[in-house]
Order: sequence, then C-alpha cells, then structure tokens
Amino acid sequence: MSTGCFITLEGGEGTGKSTLISELCSRLEASGKTVVRTREPGGTPLAESIRNLVLHPQDGQAWSPMAEALLMNAARTDHLEKLIRPAIARGDWVVCDRFADSTRVYQSVTDGVKEDVLALMEQFVVAGTKPDLTLVLDVPVAVALERRQSRAGAQDAFEARDAAFHQRVREAFLQLANREKDRCVLIDATLPIDTVADRAWSAVTTRLGN
Repeated sequence: MSTGCFITLEGGEGTGKSTLISELCSRLEASGKTVVRTREPGGTPLAESIRNLVLHPQDGQAWSPMAEALLMNAARTDHLEKLIRPAIARGDWVVCDRFADSTRVYQSVTDGVKEDVLALMEQFVVAGTKPDLTLVLDVPVAVALERRQSRAGAQDAFEARDAAFHQRVREAFLQLANREKDRCVLIDATLPIDTVADRAWSAVTTRLGN
C-alpha cells in the first residue's frame, strides 16, 4: 500500500489557516486523494480534551510555557499514534492545522521554554513523522487583529495576548520559513483567498506531485 503525504499549515492567529485548509482539502479530494483533515492541539478525543484545557483555562488561571509545551506534546503523542500515522500508512493525505512548529514558536517566545528543550521533546514525540510540506501563512499583526475581532465568539488564551506577543510569533514563523526552505513555503495571506489558495496548491503540486 502506498504511503500518504503529510501537509501542515502554520502561522499566527488570524492568518487564515482554517479558510485555506478547507480549500486545499477540497482540491485534494477533487484530484482523487483520500484526505484526513485535522488540527492541533486536538484531532482525537483525548487530544481535544487537552485542547480545551490549554486554550480555555479556568478563569484567572494561566499555564506556564513549560506546562503548555508538555500538554501540547501529550496531545500530539495521542494524535500521532491514533490518527496521523495510521492515516499516512493507509496512503491518505493528512492536512493538519498546526503541528510541532507551533510549539517551537509559541512556547519559546517571550522568554519561554528554551529551544533545545523543545527540540528534544519534538525528537521523541514526532520522531520520523515530519511534515512533507509546511505552508506558513503570514499577515501583519494589525491585519490579523482585525480579522480576529470580526469573528464571533470569545478569544482563546493565545488570541487574547498582546500585540507584542503576536509580533514575536510572526517573526518566529518568518524565521522558521526562511531557515527550513526545503520543507516550508511562505505565503502572503493578505492576498485574496483565491490567490492564496492557488499559491498553496502550486506548492503542493510542485513539491509533492499531482
């Protein structure tokens, strides 16, 4: 049985990952692929429980960066074991909204967990199940804030953080995309969604084949 492909979407809050992932999954399915759409933290019942703990802590409470990193990796372990690896082994295409890159970024900025500690966690948890392609969506922090404010519902623990935090997150993702060009493709997500989707699709077909 053929081995599937693993695509991840990364970027700060309000960069349009959810919109793009829907379009990308539709195009993959139209091309004849069996697609598994998922997200992090989450993707399995246990990992979704951890998602709720991380994004919506009890009123007045907050996780430390180290606690966040441990929770994210606990959720990722379950996600990989129960959903991602079996799907890839079946020959499916897995498209995931966030993965280990988000942990590298979010839990390291603002004097969080040291990068070598996060890398060690990733080494044991992710092991060889690394994305074949990562699309990094980028928009200015002010634009992302406008998008988040236009959405219904309360902000989660990360969305509610100040502009300085989101700027550091943006810069970290830009550095990641520049550092790992063999895997990452940077996409200007201020462009119209059709253009963003076309550029993402071009990256998929160019890098992973038709």
